[in-house]
Amino acid sequence: MDYGWLSIIPPLLAIVLAIATRQVYISLFLGILAGWVILSDWKFFSGLANSIEALVRVFQDPGNTRVIIFCALIGALITLTQRSGGVNGFVDWVHKRNLARTPRGAASLSGIIGFLIFIESSICALVAGSVSRPLFERLRISREKLAYILDSTSAPKCVLIPLNAWGAYVIGLLELEDMENPVQIFIESIPLNFYAIFVIIMVTFIILTFKDFGPMKKAEHRAGTTGKTIADNAIPMVSDEITSIEAKSGISYRPVNMLLPVLTMIFMMPLGLYITGDGNIMAGVGSTSVLWSVLAAIVVAGVLPVTQKIFSIREVFDLSLKGIGGLIPLAIVMTLAFAIGDTSRELGTGQYVASIADDFLDPAYIAAIIFITSAFIAFSTGTSWGVFAIMVPIAVPTALIMDVSVPLSLAAVLGGGVFGDHVSPISDTTLVSSMAAASDHIDHVRTQLPYALVAALAATVFYVIFGMILH
Repeated sequence: MDYGWLSIIPPLLAIVLAIATRQVYISLFLGILAGWVILSDWKFFSGLANSIEALVRVFQDPGNTRVIIFCALIGALITLTQRSGGVNGFVDWVHKRNLARTPRGAASLSGIIGFLIFIESSICALVAGSVSRPLFERLRISREKLAYILDSTSAPKCVLIPLNAWGAYVIGLLELEDMENPVQIFIESIPLNFYAIFVIIMVTFIILTFKDFGPMKKAEHRAGTTGKTIADNAIPMVSDEITSIEAKSGISYRPVNMLLPVLTMIFMMPLGLYITGDGNIMAGVGSTSVLWSVLAAIVVAGVLPVTQKIFSIREVFDLSLKGIGGLIPLAIVMTLAFAIGDTSRELGTGQYVASIADDFLDPAYIAAIIFITSAFIAFSTGTSWGVFAIMVPIAVPTALIMDVSVPLSLAAVLGGGVFGDHVSPISDTTLVSSMAAASDHIDHVRTQLPYALVAALAATVFYVIFGMILH
């Protein structure tokens, strides 16, 4: 059944309510409920029952379940590295070597780590957040700024690299379109992916200059003048009970207790991709590899203090459970976000928005229209990969029929998907960035939005210009 304009009501309702009320849980559930009431022929109680079933069905997808589990498990890693003195040891080690004694130094360190880890976007945000958050706290840099840096150096960078899960996925979609040279088309699209490029340029500029504007400027002023790295009325994605755990008294602070688990997480990611891909890293399963990486890091974070006589095995388990408990709110939000994405797919939200764009296609402006359409679908559904699956089969044949550059059209799909995902409150990557920075999620979305809009506006202009040149 074609639900037409009704299909965009649930995601937009959830997003508007979340931003207006700051009640993410209620807003997401009301969006899910609205969707299933529509799907249940406007029968409220049937819609309510189906909404609950939709939440249960989230766990039928192994990928969803793995993402939710690894998000909760990160809490165990946080508590273990803090209580064992690893975080304090790392901060002291960085300061002694003058690596990040200033706000710009700390921001630069987080940006460099974000750029260097290109295998998977979630691992990028988690590692950079784990390393940088204590430095940001000590130097009075807002958590909103850290979340922005993490978000802007994860997906926008990963979508520009062919040798990771993102590249493999896009190349696979091109192969389904019977393109003879999908790898070459993807590589040719990289310099035309203007949104991703402009985001990286902008975050680099902000890191080096601290020339903030909009809500971010207010957040930075608050953190710098009062020392409050998070607003008074904010609700961090990680419980304060977890982020404020003190190191165990009477122990030496050892940076290895933080660095070795983090390095384990980094190196386990490609190994996991290699194993799950049967020897082909690009064919590996990202969610499985991330879960393995986090589990391996937790094991190392627990074994190290036991061998150093800091913890007993019982303390390791108690701290791990406490950390997992502190991230249960994030797991709930993730479940709701996946459920509303599934609801949007049932309603055909993406297909409806894409069909509307067909009425406005013009050869010279096709890339700009594809970019805007992809962005709106990603914003409404909270997923960039879902947008790629919807829009690549539309954009590639359209480009061939209308004699438009295929790499330019592909870049517009990829950039638009990342932009919409970048600014959507129901995006999993945005949620992970908020969690890794221990930021209030809506504050992260609000402070990041002006920067993302500037990059998107510039990208749209460039797609119009290049659409005229390459037509």
